[in-house]
Amino acid sequence: MRERHEVRLRRRAQEFDAFVAGAAGRLLHAATLLTAEPADPPGANVRAQRLLTAALSGTYADWDRLHGEDPYDRTRQDLATRFAREAWRHHRPCGGLLDRLTPQERLVLVLRLYEGVPEEQTAALLGVPVDRIRAVCNRSVATMRGTRSPTVRRGPAPPLGAAQ
Repeated sequence: MRERHEVRLRRRAQEFDAFVAGAAGRLLHAATLLTAEPADPPGANVRAQRLLTAALSGTYADWDRLHGEDPYDRTRQDLATRFAREAWRHHRPCGGLLDRLTPQERLVLVLRLYEGVPEEQTAALLGVPVDRIRAVCNRSVATMRGTRSPTVRRGPAPPLGAAQ
């Protein structure tokens, strides 16, 4: 009985290790974009690494209960949710690629364009209307293209859960 349990735990750890080996690089890049930290030199993205570690810990804790659910999708959802909850910590520019954007704009842009999550799923994940996701994504793209000044704002951005 004990041997079977140990074999099951070993197999679980091996499956999770294989998942992390395949997905951690892309998830870390997404987390780095979210936190607006520089990716170089290696190790400069400490907040992104902490965010990813927490998301992966949640996935590992639920590994046996996934039952066919995509672990990458689960981890990405956890990463986005954790970032949204802690977004106030990631407001100051850190020199990263998306540091001109607000945390909300970074989250929507990364989910929609980098991760390819459809508008409807992004809206459901963040608990906001699809129109709001579309507007935030368009505003983010305009800012990154330089067609909208990041300093010109019409007041503070509403919280992630607020409907417009």
